[in-house]
Amino acid sequence: MPSLFKTPTLQKLKPYYLLFVLLLATHACKKNSEEKSSSASLPEKESFTVIRGGNVVGHLKVDRTGDTVAIDYDYKDNGRGPTIKETLVVDAAGYPVQWDIEGNTTFGNSIDEHFKWDGKNASWKDATGDGNATSDKPSFYVNQSGSPYSLFITARVLLNAKDNTVQALPAGQLKLTEMESIETGADSLKLKLKTYALSGIDLDPTYFIMDENDHFFALISPKFILIREGYEGEEKGMRMLAEKYSAARMEGLQKKFAHTYNGNIRIRNVKIFDPKTLALTDLVSVVVKGDKIARIDAADAEGEANEVEIDGEGGTLVPGLYDMHGHVGEDDALMNVLAGVTTIRDMGNNNEVLDSLVQKIKSGVLAGPNITRLGFIEGKSPFNSNNGILVASEEEALAAVQTYADKGFYGIKLYNSMDGKWAPAIVKKAHALNMPVTGHVPAFSNANDMLMAGYDEMTHINQTMLGWVLEPGEDTRTLLRLTALQRLPDLDLNSAPVQKTLDLMVKNKVTMDPTLAIHELLLLSRNGKTQARTLDYIDHMPASVQRDAKMAMASIANDTEDKAYRGAYDKIVEALKMMKERGILILPGTDLGGAFNLHRELELYQQLGYTPAELLKLGSFDMAQYLGHTDRGAIEPGMLADFFLVPNDPTKDIKAIKTISLVSRGGVLYFPSEVYPEFGINPFVKKPVVKEN
Repeated sequence: MPSLFKTPTLQKLKPYYLLFVLLLATHACKKNSEEKSSSASLPEKESFTVIRGGNVVGHLKVDRTGDTVAIDYDYKDNGRGPTIKETLVVDAAGYPVQWDIEGNTTFGNSIDEHFKWDGKNASWKDATGDGNATSDKPSFYVNQSGSPYSLFITARVLLNAKDNTVQALPAGQLKLTEMESIETGADSLKLKLKTYALSGIDLDPTYFIMDENDHFFALISPKFILIREGYEGEEKGMRMLAEKYSAARMEGLQKKFAHTYNGNIRIRNVKIFDPKTLALTDLVSVVVKGDKIARIDAADAEGEANEVEIDGEGGTLVPGLYDMHGHVGEDDALMNVLAGVTTIRDMGNNNEVLDSLVQKIKSGVLAGPNITRLGFIEGKSPFNSNNGILVASEEEALAAVQTYADKGFYGIKLYNSMDGKWAPAIVKKAHALNMPVTGHVPAFSNANDMLMAGYDEMTHINQTMLGWVLEPGEDTRTLLRLTALQRLPDLDLNSAPVQKTLDLMVKNKVTMDPTLAIHELLLLSRNGKTQARTLDYIDHMPASVQRDAKMAMASIANDTEDKAYRGAYDKIVEALKMMKERGILILPGTDLGGAFNLHRELELYQQLGYTPAELLKLGSFDMAQYLGHTDRGAIEPGMLADFFLVPNDPTKDIKAIKTISLVSRGGVLYFPSEVYPEFGINPFVKKPVVKEN
């Protein structure tokens, strides 16, 4: 065959053609080199340390071979934590094309998650079931149960994406925002870093850090840090950095959505829930001056000059609710206020972080509930929690009680790894300082031991009931304190051991903080089915939250375990009903962040025999009385202006408290319909009409 270049015309073009071919080949080599660099430029091995409360609790290790990444992630805090193995393959642009995740979640639910993408067709399997999608545009799969390293995989893609934004699978959109440049470390370990916020996965952004080579350095939050091995000494600074970013976001929302007025506020055409009569008043006007309720006027009373007038349209004003079992952070402080939860009893926290939060709420910099603090004391052990003050002896525990008393804490909470033999001395000292004592039942003890030691309150219904089914020597510092609940269905509540505990509670006037909603979540949630506690609001939530609401909390291995867990929940309800009938005061708390979960906690108490009106009283007035708060719990002149407005009558249907149009937190007004979109939540009801005269 004659050569193409033998013709005269093409002979003239030959030099240009060869140049074109050379340029094309050079471009292809460069492109191929750049594509390979997406993974080739990264270290073959990386190691990170997991830190909670200043204590090392686990690791994350990365092993990279070409475009394949293997991840080993494990930490244990408070006797529990995830164990995860991941293998993923990324394409030239950094998008995962195959992702396999196995292991177990913090509370033991098995992980078997898989994803594949061929450039057009994506398929996945997670705890919610199977899914698939087809798209000509690149989309990034957001895993349900992977390690925090997936944030880095996501960030590498977003750095090169238009507007640093990509579509997400199964749904939604991811966006990367650069925060600032910082330096960390010293001498040979000194690094230049950039901090980022990743939004679109959850209600709040996730903050993390990369170095100048765009390699992963740290995941940061006020309570949890994952940081490159060798830089553990920077943990506190990283934690404070996360607090700063979270605070800046919440401070911005406060400035934008907290409504303060110079004159009085008149909320007209409303009925008031009166906890003393368990009924609604006739239509009235409520006048707020400063942070207090000034007076209750007739519905048609003439307003004064400079008043702000809000039309309640015949709705109901309810006193602010209490979450009696919280662990407050900046991320959930505002969400609680929007849900009408205006007071939280904090049951244990990072004391330094909470100090800062309380001050910001008091000064008005942040929106948040009133906070009553209990001092958290935990014994040192391989299973200890990393909140509050850790102690290794009775003497150290007594010193911790004094420390909390000196700082003005309300009471003391003891935890799992405490030596139960120290409890009598701790209670005696706390009572001498006018501080009540509550908490978990320390490992190798039982509820009766703590009741005889002088506990004023029992925390978590499972902590009390385990003493009726555990064998001597079984260790509740592990997940056994949850999995052993499978034994409850066979428990006879009329048996002598059970009745002895109830007799002690009645005799000593001990109260119960059952956290029933978290037990519903633990015992009744199943993979692939939307959790019952979320049904009334889940359609309003972002796609990722809707997805997570179809995931079980615990591992349910077979039909036998399924039946046992369901039976355990029924037995818990039966025991709580028995306690209520015997006059034991039930304290509504969640241990789930409050907000919508507190609404569910109260709703579940109908199973114990409470009416909706009794629940409104229990969640507001009764808890104010219990904690000695004489300035709240009812909507009366002189009381703190802590209340919320709902369109319907919650004395007939407790679910009415889930549709809130207005919240007053000490005279500062919030309209949830304005704020929820900032979290990706579709509002439940419209904002009431506001007239500024």
